[in-house]
Amino acid sequence: MSTLLLTRTDVIRHIDALLLLSEMREAFRLDAEARSVVPQRARAPLHAEGTAQVLFPGSLPGLPAWSVKVHAKFPGNSPAIQGVVQLQDWETGALLAVMDSGHLTALRTGMVGALAADVLARPEASRVALIGAGAQASMQLKSLRLVRSLTHVRVYDTQLTRATEFGTRMYEALKLPVRPALSVEEAVEDADIVVTATWSREPFLYPGMLRPGTHVTTLGADEPGKAECSAELLRQGTFFCDNRALAVAMGAPAGVGLGEEVIHAELGEVLTGRKEGRTSPEQLTVFGAVGLPFQDLVAAWHVYQGALGDESVQRVDFQA
Repeated sequence: MSTLLLTRTDVIRHIDALLLLSEMREAFRLDAEARSVVPQRARAPLHAEGTAQVLFPGSLPGLPAWSVKVHAKFPGNSPAIQGVVQLQDWETGALLAVMDSGHLTALRTGMVGALAADVLARPEASRVALIGAGAQASMQLKSLRLVRSLTHVRVYDTQLTRATEFGTRMYEALKLPVRPALSVEEAVEDADIVVTATWSREPFLYPGMLRPGTHVTTLGADEPGKAECSAELLRQGTFFCDNRALAVAMGAPAGVGLGEEVIHAELGEVLTGRKEGRTSPEQLTVFGAVGLPFQDLVAAWHVYQGALGDESVQRVDFQA
């Protein structure tokens, strides 16, 4: 059989953002109701500049494929994440597709961030603060526009030039005012939604910096030793995650020495109605995502379905 080989350009061409958001919402519900495979994230530091990582197996009830993602994290490079997602037939194991993981990872994380904000942020939330001006910040902002009417964005990055260039790019792409901030405090002081996507190994976000009713999505604390939100913020806010076990092992709680006691619910539990989400306008909510294999599967299957009829996509028979 032939395997589809999908470049970054192919992946981008076969994405319907609104449809993928709906598919991701349903995937979280399915995972909460019928999780059958324990998600695994294998990580191996190579040297001071880079880490090898594998996420597997991506599976969901009723979806006839599973995924494995193999990629490298090199923070000093651009892009910082490079690798592939393999999509394989559930019944036979046949290799259906191999596709670029960089854009796919940013895309599915953007969808998850938007989904969390849609469920947990106040309905009228319109002002956004972005901490970190990398590729993930761009995807988070684009995805947030699918669930909220945004009016104003502030972005902070340790490199001011990156924040300034980010603001220019986003205004050109989205016609949305994006102003660079000179500090984290300045960026978040009037924000309704705060998104942190950094490589930080020390917390920089504390409860006194945020207004009542703020929603925070923390994405950088996705492996041991990384931290963005302080222990005080996680204790004082209501903390939600994508997966309890992984949050405790390598997520936001683990990064500041906390455990399962601070986790109110998984996002899927809120979507199925098993646990409450936001309960008042003044509540401070925090969503911490480590990234799960089934999220890669949903995005990869979405792209694969769109690419099947595309004659311009390269194909190869690995058994030839």
